[in-house]
Amino acid sequence: MTTMTSTASGNNNAINTQLLFQLFKYAVYCLLSMNIYHFFVDDYSASSQTFANGIALTQLIEAFTATIDTAAWVILLLLFELETYVLDDTKIKGAVKWSIHLTRAACYIFIIFSFYGFTQKYQLLHNLIPYSIPDACSLIGTKFTHVVSIDEYVAITAESCKMLNANSEQLVQIAGTNIISDPASLLATQRLSLVETTNSATWLMVVAILEIDVFLQSRDKLAGTVMWVSKAIKAVLYSILFLCAVYWGIKGSFLDFWDAFLWLVAFVFIEMNIFEWHEEKEEAKALSEENSPA
Repeated sequence: MTTMTSTASGNNNAINTQLLFQLFKYAVYCLLSMNIYHFFVDDYSASSQTFANGIALTQLIEAFTATIDTAAWVILLLLFELETYVLDDTKIKGAVKWSIHLTRAACYIFIIFSFYGFTQKYQLLHNLIPYSIPDACSLIGTKFTHVVSIDEYVAITAESCKMLNANSEQLVQIAGTNIISDPASLLATQRLSLVETTNSATWLMVVAILEIDVFLQSRDKLAGTVMWVSKAIKAVLYSILFLCAVYWGIKGSFLDFWDAFLWLVAFVFIEMNIFEWHEEKEEAKALSEENSPA
């Protein structure tokens, strides 16, 4: 009787732990979804300065790069969750399989274009012309803004114009915009843009490896040297992403750091899904071999 009670208690604890883990996982997914709105607010504010003459339809991705990138990544994350955890292997066929593949392909198109948007922003921040003015305080109340950080261009005030005047001989203007900057603020922003671009390129490489993992795992070929090489490459890539998150935490905004941290946590869950999927297939294969006639 005691043994049965202990077993039942152990099963209940295991179920409760699994439930809490799933709740935590989906809470992370929800927080990432909420970041779409936060990035939209930032992009909208920044694009009003970097696209002073209005945003053409062909410039939407450049103007709202972070918003589009985050939305596409959230959808892609949920597709990975469906394929590696929610749906049974036998269900991923026919219309379901093609729906997943087509939606994923659309996400990759937007993600690649977003990477292009990040590179364009990096180039924009290096497309500079000298800017000379006797007194920067004369720009107060005009359309001119100055660089505070990446995607953060604020109106010139009585306080900030004194700082700009202190660097009047070194001021630069971002070509085609009403944005000016002192050397220190611009350099810090350029570095953040480089980290942003590096982060985007690294994530593209991560999902390329994950796509290969999922493809091989669905065909029972993710094992041995192939699995070891996959893990080694991803360890390097995740380390780069972690360093990007740390840099954002020190030099960037909290939103960028928070978003980068959540994405790392989210893809740890996907890696765990793939590992559990692999273990289940290995157990099923071993059981099948045991039950097969000699």
